[in-house]
Amino acid sequence: MDIPSNNHQLDVEEKQVMSKKLEKQVDDPKEEEKSKNEEEDMQNNATFPVHSIDNGNGKRYANMVSDSNLLSDHLGRDISIHCLLQLSRSDYGSIAALNKSFRSLIRSGELYKLRRKAGIVEHWVYFSSEALEWEAFDPNRNRWMHLPIMTCDQCFTLSDRESLAVGTELLVFGKELMAPIIHKYNFLTNMWSVGKMMNTPRCLFGSASLGEIAILAGGCDPRGSILSSAELYNADTGNWETLPNMNKARKMCSSVFMDGKFYVLGGIAADKKTQLTCGEEFDIKNKKWREIPNMLPVRTGVSETPPSFGSPPLIAVVKNVLYAADYGKQEVKKYDKDNNYWVIIGSFPEQATSVNGWGLAFRSCGDKLLFLGGRTMEINAWIPNEGEPQWNRLAGKQSGSYVRNCTVMGC
Repeated sequence: MDIPSNNHQLDVEEKQVMSKKLEKQVDDPKEEEKSKNEEEDMQNNATFPVHSIDNGNGKRYANMVSDSNLLSDHLGRDISIHCLLQLSRSDYGSIAALNKSFRSLIRSGELYKLRRKAGIVEHWVYFSSEALEWEAFDPNRNRWMHLPIMTCDQCFTLSDRESLAVGTELLVFGKELMAPIIHKYNFLTNMWSVGKMMNTPRCLFGSASLGEIAILAGGCDPRGSILSSAELYNADTGNWETLPNMNKARKMCSSVFMDGKFYVLGGIAADKKTQLTCGEEFDIKNKKWREIPNMLPVRTGVSETPPSFGSPPLIAVVKNVLYAADYGKQEVKKYDKDNNYWVIIGSFPEQATSVNGWGLAFRSCGDKLLFLGGRTMEINAWIPNEGEPQWNRLAGKQSGSYVRNCTVMGC
């Protein structure tokens, strides 16, 4: 299928013509009113774009979808898809209600693969302040959304939990009564399921994602041994691949992708006492690790805190530039890759407080750096430039402000 590239987008007049054609498809007043009511119901009741939502009368929105094939009628399939690619994924719920072809295209994940191929990505923040409850925030429209409640046993709620967004999936790692488990949320279906277990189950690891792949490194196995092993997860296939071991075993480390490579920073060494300041770089192409001495800035102001009590390093990457949040002095730092050196660039937002780094999330979200949590549930953002950070309060809400898990999904 030949999809026009972003560099050859249709001009304004052509888009206006296409919009008029789409409007003509609902020219019938009854159909237009019906479509309007369904869309309003969907906006009022649905929390996510593509879901089959009960309307209160025992009927599902999936059954309301028209039989007409708008992907081939009037505009043609390729132009229809190109139009959909330019829309926000927040709009896909309304689009899916138009007909079965649109709905199938969105729910199958095909549209998101085409978006990825075209370099079109929107980032949403997913976080949990309660053990089984997850919320999402769309920074483009300042919209909060609730995910379905997770179904798991009491042991899982008390276990160490890690989270990771990759492709259109949210993975939550933890331990149930009998064994480690991965709960997987699918954005396309708005449902939780049990994911395929890693080759080496672990907790307290570092992880990061790039498109449809993610890498997990280090952590502890079920016996408490600190690991040097790493694995790659492919969200398109659902499979895990064992990677070469790191140079150093470590737990409670943090990870990012930068310049197409995977980095692991900090953590606690195999002796369970030493706080590591070195980093490791993994080249996906040649599958080799390279150790980088003193890559992690030394924590200041928290010397009295044992390594095991502090949180993993708070790091994030925007436009291939690495940033760190020093919770001891409430300072934000920028990494100089060429000189392996950190520069203090400014302070935290006023509300961004933590307990030795716990309860506060520091993440990248597209071209922004975000702080989530603090004294109240606030999201503060800054688009990095050459100046000092000027934090902008994107949103806030009355709810638990202690962030247990946080990740960003870009699709």
